[in-house]
Formats: sequence, structure tokens, C-alpha cells
Amino acid sequence: MLYRKIPRSGDELSILGFGCMRLPMNPDGSIDEERATRQVRYAIDQGVNYVDSAWPYHMGESEPFLGRALADGYRKKVNLATKLPSWLIKSREDMDTYLNAQLEKLRTDHIDYYLIHALVGDLWDTVEKLGVADFLDKAKADGRIRNAGFSFHGAGEDFRRIVDACPWDFCLIQYNFLDEKNQAGTAGLKYAASKGLGVIIMEPLRGGNLTKNVPLAAKKIWDEADYKRSPAEWALRWVWNHPEVSVVLSGMNEEEHIDENLRIADQAYPDSLTDAELDLVRRVEMKYRELMKVGCTGCRYCMPCPSGVNIPLCFEIYNNLNLVENPDGEKFMYAARLGGVVALGTPEFASLCVQCGQCVEQCPQHIDIPAVLESVVAELEGPDLEERVMMAKKIFNPI
Repeated sequence: MLYRKIPRSGDELSILGFGCMRLPMNPDGSIDEERATRQVRYAIDQGVNYVDSAWPYHMGESEPFLGRALADGYRKKVNLATKLPSWLIKSREDMDTYLNAQLEKLRTDHIDYYLIHALVGDLWDTVEKLGVADFLDKAKADGRIRNAGFSFHGAGEDFRRIVDACPWDFCLIQYNFLDEKNQAGTAGLKYAASKGLGVIIMEPLRGGNLTKNVPLAAKKIWDEADYKRSPAEWALRWVWNHPEVSVVLSGMNEEEHIDENLRIADQAYPDSLTDAELDLVRRVEMKYRELMKVGCTGCRYCMPCPSGVNIPLCFEIYNNLNLVENPDGEKFMYAARLGGVVALGTPEFASLCVQCGQCVEQCPQHIDIPAVLESVVAELEGPDLEERVMMAKKIFNPI
């Protein structure tokens, strides 16, 4: 495991962090605690020393899970990160209330890396007026937090002013080879680092979009490389190639993915990719931009939908429709997975959307979700949808 230093704290953090937003789940939607605990502890045993959670992850169950998973001495082996749910803050007192509740849920007396969660410009203005700087100063002074930071999902022009507003120790930004000019982007990465902030990276694989259903055209480009790597390794190595990056969070929930990420994190030095390899990544980026229809990362902040639409799954299949050369297969999977067939539930089709707009307010990617759902309906539903649902029922539920 390679480590990089956080400038202001001097902490040596593993370049691979364990993100607890996408833990393995049981069929009923709860965390598969036995498996997830094994995974977290295994990663720590292999050198991972940064573990990240947040108040809303897994419908509020990620933090309590992590508190239990870090028992038996594992809490002392890691730098624990979690986040203040900024959108729920209505007063200065709320900040202490949530932090104290998180300390209890996580079964600890301090948070090593505490973030103000999911900031955009307007939300920052709100919490700043409510006294968030005073809250962070006092929480550091009394030992409840060690390092203060923020996670960012806003427009690039707001990032710099938030960096300059407080003596932050670190920040968390979305960054991958498709997001160089999105949100904070490369300019934000370099600006934060120039100000002495450690920079933690989320969504290095774009919610799995850079590794799942890789289009044939992109595979052909990857195959041109002299040194063969998986799409996940290319994406991670590209992020770690930036010396300004401190830690890359990975939402690892498959054992083979954990092992692969650990292997890569033992080799991913900054500035280690050649010019030819970087050009290869740029060509793959251009191919993805040609094919992808919606920039959803599957974070699920838009859920639950009050009308019952499974928004992330609608967008996943919509992107797959344009990334892979099997449109009939994707239309069938749309009917099966969103028609209440595979999971034996109620339909979750895009056509259930009533355009209430609630999801738009929650989306960190600023996607016009109702508008995109209309496109999903146009391309994936149609008059033969019920026929595909019936066919899926015969296949998945023959009895």
C-alpha cells in the first residue's frame, strides 16, 4: 500500500480509501453486515487506513454499521471520516446535535476527518451564515473532530470561494477522466492543493460507468496499450497519477474488486503514466462522451422517489442502451428489473414520474432528471413494454 501525506495534519493516508456508500446488500435492501464487516476489516489488514461514511448512506445505516465493524481494535487502525448533513441544518445548534449523534452511532469519541457534506454555492452560503466556521473551530478545540473539510458537488466557480472561506484541512471532490471540467474539476484539484488542502477523490469510476458494460469501441482502444490493464485500473491509475490527489475513495463491495484495488494501490505512483498512456485515456474519454446520454453516478441521493421511479436504475439501463451493442437485451432488462419481475416488487418505470422536481433538488450532478426520464420512456418503454414484462415473468418466475 502506498501512502500520501496530508499537508496540514501530517497524516500519512493510504492512497486507497474504503467508501461505505455502496456496501454489499441483502435481498431486502439492508446491509449484508457479516460480509461487509469482513470486507472492511480485510482492507484495513492490507493497509487501508482511511474509511469514509456519511449520515444518509444506506438510508442512515452506514454509520451504525461502521461503528460495529470497527470494533475489536479496528477503530484505532484507521482515520475515520464522516459528514455533517448540511441540507438538514437549520441552526447553529443543529450542527452539534448531528455531530454528537454521529459520534454515538460510530461508537467513537472523535472523527478524524469531518466534512460539511455535499456543498454547492447556495448551501454553503446558508451554513456559513448559521456559524459553521465557529462550529468547526469549537469541535476541533474540544477534540470531537481532528480535521475539518467539505465535500463538493457544485459549479466550479463556487469551489474556489469555499476553499478560501475557511482554514480547511482537506476537501472531497468528484474526479475521474470524464470530470476534468465538471464540478471542481482539474482546476479545483490544483487550486485546493496549492492552498495546502489534502484532496480526497470520490467517484473515480463514475459510479461504475467506466468499468461496467465497457463499450466495444473503448475496449479496442484499451487493447492498444503495450501494458495491459483492466478499465478499473486505467481509471484509478489516471486519478492517482495526479500528485495533488491524497486519497481515492472506492465503494468496494466485491471481494475481487477489493483485491484488484489493493494491488493497484501498491503501484500507483504520481506522474507514473507515460504520455502515450495518457493519450490513450484521452481517446477513451472522447469515445465515452460520444456514447453516454446521462452523467448519473448512481449515488441515489435522488431516492426514494415519491412516485416510485427507480431513477438510478432507469439511468443505468438508459446509458447501457447506448454503450453496448445489444439494444434488445437492454430493453428486456428494463422490463425485467423495473417491472417488478426480478425482485418481485412493484413497477418502478420512468413513466411513473409526475415531474414533481424533488429529485432535481437532491442531484449532485445537477441532472434535469424529469427531462431525462422522458427520454428513457421514449427509448425503453413503448407499446411492447408489457409484452417484455410478460416474457420476463416466464423466464424469471416460471412457476
